[in-house]
Formats: sequence, C-alpha cells, structure tokens
Amino acid sequence: MTGSSWHRRYSAPALLCCGLLAAPLFAQNPAPATPQNPPATQAGQSAPAVPPNAPAPAAQQAPAPPTTQTLAQQAQQIQLQSIGPQQPFTVQLPHSRNPLSPYRPATTPQLDLNNSPRLQNLMRDGKLYVSLNDVIALAIENNLDLAYFRYNFPIAQTDLLNTKAGGVAGGVNTNIVQSTQGGFGASAGGGGSSSNLSAAGNGGIVTSALGAGSTVPSFDPYITFKGFVDHTRLQQLTVFQEGVPILENNTIQASGSYSQSWPLGTNLYVQYYGQRLTSNSPYDVVNPELQAYYVAEITQPLLYGFGLASNERYIHIARRNLDITNYAFRAQVIATVTQVEDIYWDLVGAYKDSQIKTQALGFANQTLSDDQKQLELKAIPAMQVMTDQSAVASAESALTISRANLRLYELQMKNALTRTDDPTIDEMPVVPLDLAGAPDPNAGEPIDDLIAEAEKNRPEVHIYQEQADIQKANLKSANNVLLPTLNMYGFYLGAGIGGPKNPFCDLGPVECAESLPTGFSGMFSNTLNYTSPEYQVGMTLSVPLRNRVAKATQFRAALQYRQSQITYEENVKNIRFDVRNSQFALEQAQANVEATQKARDLAQRTFEITKQEQQLGAKSSVDTLNAENVLATAESALDVAQTNYEKAKVDIDRATGDTLNRMNVSIDDAKSGIVTHGP
Repeated sequence: MTGSSWHRRYSAPALLCCGLLAAPLFAQNPAPATPQNPPATQAGQSAPAVPPNAPAPAAQQAPAPPTTQTLAQQAQQIQLQSIGPQQPFTVQLPHSRNPLSPYRPATTPQLDLNNSPRLQNLMRDGKLYVSLNDVIALAIENNLDLAYFRYNFPIAQTDLLNTKAGGVAGGVNTNIVQSTQGGFGASAGGGGSSSNLSAAGNGGIVTSALGAGSTVPSFDPYITFKGFVDHTRLQQLTVFQEGVPILENNTIQASGSYSQSWPLGTNLYVQYYGQRLTSNSPYDVVNPELQAYYVAEITQPLLYGFGLASNERYIHIARRNLDITNYAFRAQVIATVTQVEDIYWDLVGAYKDSQIKTQALGFANQTLSDDQKQLELKAIPAMQVMTDQSAVASAESALTISRANLRLYELQMKNALTRTDDPTIDEMPVVPLDLAGAPDPNAGEPIDDLIAEAEKNRPEVHIYQEQADIQKANLKSANNVLLPTLNMYGFYLGAGIGGPKNPFCDLGPVECAESLPTGFSGMFSNTLNYTSPEYQVGMTLSVPLRNRVAKATQFRAALQYRQSQITYEENVKNIRFDVRNSQFALEQAQANVEATQKARDLAQRTFEITKQEQQLGAKSSVDTLNAENVLATAESALDVAQTNYEKAKVDIDRATGDTLNRMNVSIDDAKSGIVTHGP
C-alpha cells in the first residue's frame, strides 16, 4: 500500500490512538523495519520504490557512535575489523621446475568461508538493507552453490592434463547445484561431463560406449631401474662338473629401461643390461666375467590402435568437457540469480503483507478503542464491542502468520547470500529497498523472437550440441576397434663380453687363452660398435574371430550418437515450450495484477464511502470494520499478484537465457567470486 492510500484511510488522531493501544503487542512482535532513504542508484536507472523514512546509506550518512553497544553490535564490529580484502577464487594446476615436484602431493588453497565485505556494508542500525542488485551481487560473492561449482573448472583442467598424458577422461559433473533453500527450483542444466547418458541398470551398472577404442598408451616416458647382488653356494654331484665340490658364484646385476609412446601409437623401448659374475670354478677362462647388452625396439600399429583419432580421443573429450563446463557454469549462474530474485520478490511480498496486516490490526484496535468509549456512554450495544474484539483477535492471528512468513523469507534470503552462518545477522531483519521491478523488455516481444533468443542464449542448447559432437567424434575411435591388430616392429641388439684372465684356469694353455676386453669400458664399447649385433624387422597380425565384442561396442556407440541427437532436439523443443509457457504466465500475471488493482481500488472507494457514512450516522463501526477487512483482503491479493508478476518477469528472463544480460551480471565476476561490474 502506498503512503497516500494510508493517509486516505486513517487520520492522524486515529493513528496516534492506534499506536498507543497496539504498543504492548508490538513490543512482543516488532513490525518490519521501514526503510528510509535508499542507496544511490546507478546512472540511467530509476530510483527504487521504497517506503518513506529509510536510513541513508553508510557512505552518505555516518551514524553517530553509540554510547553503549549490544553484544551483537560488538561482535559485528570485531568481525568488521578482522575481515581482510576479499580474494578472488583461484586454483592453479600444480606446476614447478623442481624435478621432485611431480612426486609430491599437491595441495589446494584453504576454503574462504568468510562472508564478503559487501554484506557488512549493507548493515545499518541492526538491519540489513538490500536492493535487488545487492542480493544478486551478494549471491555471486557468497552463494555456496556457485562456490561449489567453481571447482569444476580446475577439475576439468586436471582432466585435460590427465588425458594429455594418456589417461582416461574422468569427466566433470556439471549438473546444476541447487542446495540453497527457497526460490526457483531449477532443473539440471544438462551437460554431463563425458556424457549425459547416466542411467542405473536393473540391479547392475549401465556403462557407456563413450571413449571406446584401443587402449591408449601412456604418453609420459617411463624409466625403470633394477639391480641386485647375489651370492650362491651350490654343492656339485661330482668334482668333474665344475672342478670344485662346492661351486660359489657372486653376481652383481643391473638393468635400466626407457619406454615412451606417441599419439600415432608408436612405441619406443630401450633397455641396457649389465652383469658381473665371479666364480671359484677353475674351468672359467675369465674371472670375473663381464656381460652386457642393449636393445632398442620400435613398434608401430598399422590398423588397430593407429592414428590420432584413436589415441587422442580422450584429449578431445576433455577439451569439449571444458567447454561444457563453461556453458554449465553459465547455466548455474542463471539458476542461482533466478533463485535469489525469486526469494527477493517473495521477501518483498511478505514485507508488504506484514505492513498490510499491521495496518489492519491498527484499524481494528482503533475501532475497538472508539467503540469502548461509545459503550461507556451507552451509545452502542455491548455486542458491537465483542465484535470488535473478535476482529482484533483475527487481525492479530493474521499478523502473526504474516510475520512468520516474513521471517521464513528473511532466513531464506540470508541463507542464499552468506557462505557461513553469521551470528551477527541471524536475528537481523532484512529490509528490501526495491518494492517493484523495472519493466521487462521481454514482456512485449513476439514469441518467435523470444524463441530465437532462447535458442541462442540458453546454455543447455550448447551443452547438448557439444555432447552430440562428442558422440559423433567417438564413432571414429569406436570404428577402430573393429580392425585386426597389425603391428610392424624393428629392434637392434648389441652385446659385449669381457673380463680379466682367470689365474686359476687349469683347462690348458689353448683353452685358457683369451683376447676379450679386460675391463668394463672395453666390454661396454663392444655393445655399441657392432661387434655382436642382432637386428630384426617383422610384423605381427592378430585377428579376433567373429569379433562380437568389438562389433557390439561399435554399434552401441552409433546408437548412443542417435540418442544424443534426440536429446538435443528434445532440449530445443522443451526450450520452445518453456518460452511459450513463460510468456503465457507473464501475460496471466499481468492481467491478474490489473484485475486485483481494480478490486483494491473499488475496495478502497467502498471503505472511504462507508467511513463517511459512519461519520454521518448512516453506517455503524461494524460496517466500516467489515469494509476495511475487505480492503485489507484486496490489498493482500494485489500484493500476491504483484509478487507473482515480478517472479513471472524473472522466469521469462530465465526461459530466454537473458537473465545475466538484463541484470548486468558478468561471468568473469561470477568465476572469480568478486563483483567488480555492478549488477
């Protein structure tokens, strides 16, 4: 109800008397705070419709320091002093030039659960004054649904890093998070990470053919070392076998290998092996005996497992998942902003309704007071006073319910705008400053233009298109599964042997003669100088008979691609229906506002006429009280209609994907968690 209508309904003496009589009741249930001067609006924006006598913003009017402070005010002041500058959300992938860094666990920054300083700046005189732009900015900075979703970006980046090393795409859960209570219940925005084809089997697991193909090798090189020292004593059956009854061997052996694969499927394997063997056998020509060899082998698949499409398929999926994550985050921001807008208008509706019920109670108390005076003069019957008392009781009950609803929406608003529970604002009233929304440009647009805008702006369209493209690209790697395994390989092996002459050799001068390198360096040179080479080039072919597993996998991938196309078309169809339904709801809500406005105006006129007739003696106070009850009911109906109309405007913005543009929300701000471009 506007201020002018209030003055039309109640005179100053009546208000004074009403306030005196209702003071004990209001001391138990204080009325909602009436905001005073609203914050300065941005250039080009109209001033919000606010109740009169609102306190000026803290930036314009510095309140005088109180002589005494409550515990809540002291706690608030301490918290203000302890809050530092808000830091943007940043999680960098672990990277270091330290060679030991890849083998150490990485840590992530600690959670920042402090509410943003913006929230403290809106607290004045024990109340939280918020405009629609304020709640959107606070939601971007503090809402936990957005805070949770921001971690999907580094998760998607780690998934891409994993696939670049030859790992499997783990996927990113990009479903819309809707943990905040109240407001618009947004459905999932689509966009599963690797696929949106998540389903539960009948008592089992339903998997997907996404990512089907040959086993992707690791693109990170591997180095392997092995070494040991061995001592062996072995009793012989006869001394003639090794020349001693007990043969003793001391072995030192070491080997190292290097392997690496590339996206074409090429694999390189290099190994070097060395051994030093000493023995007490007089039959050994050299002692210790030195042996070494190295082998280099290259394998190249020609059919199964060949090509970038097969071996980089997870990289392509991870990159598209990163794009899907960006689109899904936009859908999350739209859902969160839509939700807090709905909560805000519910709060405005409850706030107005509480004022209406307060005014109705005041009039009932005033009527009761006047009739009690008339009863003392014996000008009216006692039954009329009892009727007034019943009306007061009904008004008190309605006000109690209205204040309970207002309390609920205040709690929902504070829950949506804070990261953590703050005892300084738990019991703090929330005062809305914008009591009516700006005209929505989508309200008068043709339906075809709205549908075209929705198909361009809605993130779900891009999400399902990306998923269909992923499934289409997946067919190439799935087709590769059908091919036989045909590998070409080649390897080169070089060997060397050496060691000093055994001084205890008793085989004879000829048998004990040798010309081998006596040291490790000579033996090592022989492994590389083509002294004892072996090289081989060949091919291996493996053909699975019937090939049923691969055939089923490939065909399932083709079927899932068709399903993804249907999902895309179904989503577009649902968006068109959503836009039409939202426009119809907006038209109905606007028509309902006009109808209830007329009904309220008629009830206002009836009340004024009845009051005049009462003053002339043609009507009783009961008639006036009944007319006021009808007026209060009409005002409540108008309040509900206006709330539904504002929420209908919010919904058509959501349906067309225009929420962020109309509310001037920056996606970059939403990603960082700090609003620098004011909504």
